[in-house]
Amino acid sequence: MAQWNQLQQLETRYLEQLYHLYSDSFPMELRQFLAPWIESQDWAYAANKESHATLVFHNLLGEIDQQYSRFLQENNVLYQHNLRRIKQHLQSKYLEKPMDIARIVARCLWEEQRLLQTATTAVQVEKRDTKLDMEQKMKMLENLQDDFDFNYKTLKSQGGILMNIYFLKMGGLLTAMDYVQKNLTDEELADWKRRQQIACIGGPPNICLDRLETWITSLAESQLQIRQQIKKLEELQQKVSYKGDPIIQHRPALEEKIVDLFRNLMKSSFVVERQPCMPMHPDRPLVIKTGVQFTNKVRLLVKFPELNYQLKIKVSFTVRYFKKRFNILGTNTKVMNMEESNNGSLSAEFKHLVSYRAHRASLIVTEELHLITFETEVYHQGLKIDLETHSLPVVVISNICQMPNAWASILWYNMLTNHQKNVNFFTKPPVGTWDQVAEVLSWQFSSTTKRGLTIEQLTTLAEKLLGPCVNYSGCQITWAKFCKENMAGKGFSFWVWLDNIIDLVKKYILALWNEGYIMGFISKERERAILSPKPPGTFLLRFSESSKEGGITFTWVEKDISGKTQMQSVEPYTKQQLNSMSFADIIMGYKIMDATNILVSPLVYLYPDIPKDEAFGKYCRPEAAPEPEMGGDSSTIQPYLKTKFICVTP
Repeated sequence: MAQWNQLQQLETRYLEQLYHLYSDSFPMELRQFLAPWIESQDWAYAANKESHATLVFHNLLGEIDQQYSRFLQENNVLYQHNLRRIKQHLQSKYLEKPMDIARIVARCLWEEQRLLQTATTAVQVEKRDTKLDMEQKMKMLENLQDDFDFNYKTLKSQGGILMNIYFLKMGGLLTAMDYVQKNLTDEELADWKRRQQIACIGGPPNICLDRLETWITSLAESQLQIRQQIKKLEELQQKVSYKGDPIIQHRPALEEKIVDLFRNLMKSSFVVERQPCMPMHPDRPLVIKTGVQFTNKVRLLVKFPELNYQLKIKVSFTVRYFKKRFNILGTNTKVMNMEESNNGSLSAEFKHLVSYRAHRASLIVTEELHLITFETEVYHQGLKIDLETHSLPVVVISNICQMPNAWASILWYNMLTNHQKNVNFFTKPPVGTWDQVAEVLSWQFSSTTKRGLTIEQLTTLAEKLLGPCVNYSGCQITWAKFCKENMAGKGFSFWVWLDNIIDLVKKYILALWNEGYIMGFISKERERAILSPKPPGTFLLRFSESSKEGGITFTWVEKDISGKTQMQSVEPYTKQQLNSMSFADIIMGYKIMDATNILVSPLVYLYPDIPKDEAFGKYCRPEAAPEPEMGGDSSTIQPYLKTKFICVTP
């Protein structure tokens, strides 16, 4: 259940506290209008990351506009007025300080959660009191049964009434327990699984399972205690019974209910804690290469010490819809234990799994989705429960050159669906919106570097994908447009181009990217607009739009003989060139031949006005010092003169 909906169901005493959380800085009306969207954003991350705060703030204004349009259609003048007033207030106060509103919203959401927890704790105390009351009534029943032979008529008149009351309360307790269980498994656990999907594709890190494990284990323990109480009723029935005995009428249904609850809880609590991943590619999980080891970790969130070393997990590939199968090489069975995990969880980690292709299929390899299945059996207190869980869909490749397209499939799947097992997804892939794609693209940088993409950079990428547009929010992007079709005038797709740039950043220019020195994605029109007013020698760094393999270039300002401002760009440097020389060295040593045939550096200030030496000097490789002389006589071989490689443009 959404957090805002839960809050509105609280008692009046808690609602009074809720009202005090909001003010003009973050009106409660806005919280009400945009509740689902507000709860779906990572405000804590935005409060500490200005670029993300800016993105979220502009998305917030966009959401307000959408609500305004809806109320406009409904002819709701009051709501239109309130939304317009709120938007104007937010723009005037936070447009230049988006992190401030992020902090305010993050604080409000945290206080809401604390308020919910306080209310939940109070309910749990009440339930605990109810449980103690039930145990007291059970004791009374036992005493009545002992006196049955002497007080038969008394038992039928008083004991029967008490027993009926007991069964009524027990039925109510099981109903409440069913509600709590659905909240944990259908909402809390489902939310965690969705967050895990997002984390797999570079989104914010997923929270750990320890707190959820505590809740689920506590619920499972309570269910087993209730089951023991119901079994005691069976003992009472065997001791003495009579016509119309409530135990005979109600006990079987109660036992069936509690057993079903426990079975379902155990099945839901068997999860994949860490999705399949090759150790050499930790930032791209869910892509597996045949013949290469990958790891997995499963966990049972019902933490019973008596199950330690009792559950043997078997792993296998589950392939549906395609005429292909895979074999698992290496150890495909392992016993769950608490000793290997840092937090003492009941888990099993598979570190040396290897996939082996047994048959080929006719579909594109990088669009085939497969599941890795984990199975085990639980024997506990006379119950046998079959447990099964699946990894998120994985792509199996046979050559590492298939990695970019395979990763694109993983991005598209986990971006657009929270379905955990839809291996038929790419038979008819759904479309995404630019807002979804933009967020995922930024994650591809922020998850492996210290910097995501700015709004301006994302706008440039949107233009490459969709062409010129005033507002890209809500624009639809097909799977083919993203990954398969060539860009206009190019011989490669958008994703192939961008993936190579990501690789270029991570391997060759990471430090410069983290410093914010690389503007990267910028249109030529925008480039000219920001450089033209600058003095000669001002330059910026951007990614090449013409190189499939990923390249970086720089553009600088110079004046011609007549004093007219001109822009000059160097041929892009590719990965192959950057293998032998750092990009900082290239910038520091770059020269051109002037009209008098003298080598000069055209690069003086990194846009907007950072001296070149200040920006790049610390990243240059130090020059090798000369070797010391081996002797004092004239016959001693002198050291070589120092050399320095520079890039020259005639």
